[in-house]
Amino acid sequence: MPVSTFPTAHTSTAAAVPTIVVVGHGMVGQRFLEALADRGLTATAGTARVVVLCEEPRAAYDRVQLTSYFSGKTPEDLSLVEQGFMEQHGFELRVGDPAESLDREARTVTARSGETFRYDTLVLATGSYPFVPPVPGKDSEGCFVYRTIEDLLAIEEYAKTATTGAVVGGGLLGLEAAGALKGLGLDTHVVEFAPRLMPVQVDEGGGAALLRTIENMGLTVHTGVGTQEVTAGEDGSVNGMSLSDGSSLATDLVVFSAGVRPRDQLARDCGLAVGQRGGIVVDDECRTSDPAVFAIGECALASDGRVYGLVAPGYEMAQTAAAVIAGNEAAFTGADMSTKLKLLGVDVASFGDAHGTSEGCLDVVYADSRSGVYKKLVIGRDGTLLGGVLIGDADQYGTLRPMTGTVLPVAPEQLVLPAGAGGPVTLGPSSLPDEAVICSCHNVTKGAICEHTTLPEVKKCTKAGTGCGSCVKVIGQLLPQSQDKGLCGCFSYTRSELYEIVRTLGITSYAELLDSHGREAARGGDGCEVCKPTVGSVIASLAPTVGASGYVLDGEQAALQDTNDHFLANLQRNGSYSIVPRIPGGEITPEKLIVIGEVARDFGLYTKITGGQRIDLFGARVDQLPLIWTRLVDAGFESGHAYGKSLRTVKSCVGQTWCRYGVQDSVKMAIDLELRYRGLRSPHKLKSAVSGCARECAEARGKDFGIIATAQGWNLYVGGNGGATPRHADLLAQDLSDAELVRLIDRFLMFYIRTADRLERTSTWLDRIDGGLEHVRDVVVHDSLGLCDELERLMADHVRGYRDEWAETINDPERLRRFVTFVNAPDAPDPSVKFVPERDQVKPDLDILAGPVLAIRTLEGTAS
Repeated sequence: MPVSTFPTAHTSTAAAVPTIVVVGHGMVGQRFLEALADRGLTATAGTARVVVLCEEPRAAYDRVQLTSYFSGKTPEDLSLVEQGFMEQHGFELRVGDPAESLDREARTVTARSGETFRYDTLVLATGSYPFVPPVPGKDSEGCFVYRTIEDLLAIEEYAKTATTGAVVGGGLLGLEAAGALKGLGLDTHVVEFAPRLMPVQVDEGGGAALLRTIENMGLTVHTGVGTQEVTAGEDGSVNGMSLSDGSSLATDLVVFSAGVRPRDQLARDCGLAVGQRGGIVVDDECRTSDPAVFAIGECALASDGRVYGLVAPGYEMAQTAAAVIAGNEAAFTGADMSTKLKLLGVDVASFGDAHGTSEGCLDVVYADSRSGVYKKLVIGRDGTLLGGVLIGDADQYGTLRPMTGTVLPVAPEQLVLPAGAGGPVTLGPSSLPDEAVICSCHNVTKGAICEHTTLPEVKKCTKAGTGCGSCVKVIGQLLPQSQDKGLCGCFSYTRSELYEIVRTLGITSYAELLDSHGREAARGGDGCEVCKPTVGSVIASLAPTVGASGYVLDGEQAALQDTNDHFLANLQRNGSYSIVPRIPGGEITPEKLIVIGEVARDFGLYTKITGGQRIDLFGARVDQLPLIWTRLVDAGFESGHAYGKSLRTVKSCVGQTWCRYGVQDSVKMAIDLELRYRGLRSPHKLKSAVSGCARECAEARGKDFGIIATAQGWNLYVGGNGGATPRHADLLAQDLSDAELVRLIDRFLMFYIRTADRLERTSTWLDRIDGGLEHVRDVVVHDSLGLCDELERLMADHVRGYRDEWAETINDPERLRRFVTFVNAPDAPDPSVKFVPERDQVKPDLDILAGPVLAIRTLEGTAS
């Protein structure tokens, strides 16, 4: 049976409540205080005096999200201590006053301030310290560690005068640091002694996939080498590094992130047992060799012989210690080391026996080096899921991790293969047993989560989802689906409501919108993959009206864009890009045709005439894009916006000018419309066509807005599309003059942009919107809502503010810097982008693209 940890012999006075002294106030220390409060061990309850000695100048904050400081979060945003928490429970927090010495015989702790505190129970939560390799020059000016907010503030300040940074260590925190340096504008190198990145969490295949993805982001990675020396100039500041392979690296700033070591010096000095390689020895109850002293978190050597460097095991230890101190039974015998995080925008996850060390286990592997996806499941011979590694696509982590140790309900290869190759099969949370642990940070099961109805309630009552956040998606799937129509977890407003907020208030940045109108829990955060491109599109469509930059890669806007917008080009299957110059109405001069031919020939591009009456050029490397566009812009071409959610083309027939059936000049109208609406950012792509007669050669009724000539003018059709679910457009108005046609299209497009959901085509929008076509007709033709003047003004702002993105890009050296494959070798082509001949042109080398054939090892008795 457990015994109380409040021995009466050393209590200050007979009437006094016992005193708990906590040394350290990091994430684990704060979790311990919360666990005490949950058990009623507080001063306000009259059951315990709790004193907390904190070394840092601020209370506990979220180290897991430390790097988010560089994306706009403040130190206050990162705080883990709710306002009033300390006062509510009577906890005595002393920041900037760490423990300096312990006297176990007298049961006292002396702080740096000189004050001495008697204790009945002492809890050491001193955490760890960064390991800095003992190399010459490690103390030079410009050398930093990456551990605290103060470290980040110092790095940020020093980086203002630096151009190149190097991170020593390619583990979790090292890659976080590398991302921070890159975000500060430095050419960034990562030096990792192991043969791969993240050697503890991922295997060789996962490391290779991660390496390629990170290098494609412009970081330079050196694996299998160590740092021999940090060199400095005459002024004592860093100017380079010498590596173990004999090479050298010029750098102005060095961040050491080569692991951590337990902070156990206080324990050593007072004679507590410590491990041979560090760590305060504790038993299953987290007691040290002194029954009155506990150790939790990274400073402790657990009973299974491990020092745990993740926050989830630390939280479990905090819970265990608090329970034991309260007189309850609890034990910590080991923890799940599963990890899921986003490093430099890349999903990385590992769980269970990720390296496949279990006897007789089998690996099921899928790898696509081009897309940076690597998936491995480790399976026991009886079909039990033992662990796995997921790189680039970790959507199933939240379901697979809780199933570790159970037999999968489907063949494992179905869970790793892409669509079209036998998969994918998605296992929903409903397939998990109630005892499955969903939140490993706080050890919360599916059953405990299902007792609640909303995510805020789950977070408040169970703390699930408040740690690393990787379980939030699964939690949302387990909860009853609410009627919340908000865009995402960051905004309670729909896209159309956000559009109105941006337009009305003149908001010009995502951060401003999130902080002022985001959900309370999302304010000050980084947003998500749903709302960032959506808001980016809204701001871009309103840029001339609200005064924002119309260039989508300026400042914050660059981080909001979808993949193709990052290089103003469509990414193709083999990692090359396509070039799509605008050819309004499909009309082109022989001189421009010759330029396209010469460009295609000189750069070895595949050439294709599209259904939208344009010429697409495929196979350009990212570093070739500015060179190609310089020649095209010089010849009078501009961006065709094939990469953006915006107007693509206005197709046309030859019309009455050449066709004996034509009754209007369809080519001129198509050109006028395409030039008017070019670059108009919208919820989804827009396509149009103009037919010169009722024979409909331009297929206008299959477009978002289509125009068909009549003897009296033009008929306007809206809401059509081709694709997988084709829909004929509906007649909105007929026999319109040129001016009437343009005015109605202006209104229709701006009303659609104003009220549609994200990624909603006009056809879906027309079917969804209340009142359907008749309502839209009332609004844009009859002005039933009194909006038409405003809709026309918005379109006039767009037309007036249009600038060609590629023309602006090639004339700006700073903007051109992003168009390189390798930052450290800007002139080096991507060696993996290869082509083979076909029909007198080129096509991607599919053998290189596929890579080596990966055998899928199946379980005994299952189909291959």
